[in-house]
Amino acid sequence: MNTLLPVGITMGDAAGIGPEIVVKACAQGLGAPCVVYGDAGALRRAAAQLGARLDIVEISGIGQARPDAGCIQVVACSPALPADLPLGRVSALAGRAAYDYVCAAIDDALAGRIRAIVTAPLNKKSMHEAGIDFPGHTEILADRSGTQNFAMMLANDELRVLLVTIHVALADVMARITRQAELTAMRLAHHACRQMGIAQPRVAVAGLNPHAGEGGKFGREDVDIIEPAIAAARAEGIDASGPWPGDTIFMRARRGEFDIVVAQYHDQGLIPVKYLGLDHGVNVTVGLPFVRTSVDHGTAFDIAGKGLADHASLVAAFDLALAMTP
Repeated sequence: MNTLLPVGITMGDAAGIGPEIVVKACAQGLGAPCVVYGDAGALRRAAAQLGARLDIVEISGIGQARPDAGCIQVVACSPALPADLPLGRVSALAGRAAYDYVCAAIDDALAGRIRAIVTAPLNKKSMHEAGIDFPGHTEILADRSGTQNFAMMLANDELRVLLVTIHVALADVMARITRQAELTAMRLAHHACRQMGIAQPRVAVAGLNPHAGEGGKFGREDVDIIEPAIAAARAEGIDASGPWPGDTIFMRARRGEFDIVVAQYHDQGLIPVKYLGLDHGVNVTVGLPFVRTSVDHGTAFDIAGKGLADHASLVAAFDLALAMTP
């Protein structure tokens, strides 16, 4: 990885807080050069509203970026949005543009033109209004990069959690809990921790059922599927353990017993992380051929354009991207 390359930041949905947090983060100063895939007009409006004295320069492609530009360089990769785009509302125009920003960043990352991707939030309803049928960033990234084995990891200063299943209905989770899915998740968890500088990661696996199945009394999945997958991971040299009851595993990880928790489904894993606060949480897509980190919050339509958005999660995501691409 060429550390002289810029980090690519995607602006997210222009009707949300994406432009505001990007401007705030750039005004504060980031630890490496960056370019923004977004809309120059939306960023200028956010800067004016915040009173931020930043030059915002539109460039036609990453080849025009200069590491010492001293301004926000915006890659024009989607038609310009209207100046009167309503803030805080679902918009097909904003949804389409947000998708375009992500796709352009992915293409540049695959071509080795940027160091990593850091994403501001997009809005799923806005994308769907534009006819783009993806549940979220994770699936877009995997699809466009041709990645088969990937996972969502959320991390903050106290917990790291990786999910076996992501954006699926709870009723569909059981069918996706397979030995291969479990083993893949443990491999990805081990890899993610190694990328973050942990030499010998301790991977703890959460049980699917209450009390991790209580020896089969509350369901056989933990005994018949998860335990053999853990044994297979250990045979590969991964320090995996469990399945541990879901109601205590996160507390134990927070105390330092484990480096990462593999959770079975979305809310099992994300509620503990988000309960600790969104300010410094980071979303990482593990398994991609490039590093991608993201904020741990949504578009916050209720405060869009009011100058109230906290940019700490974006800065934390940027810093983690740097740490994962030394």
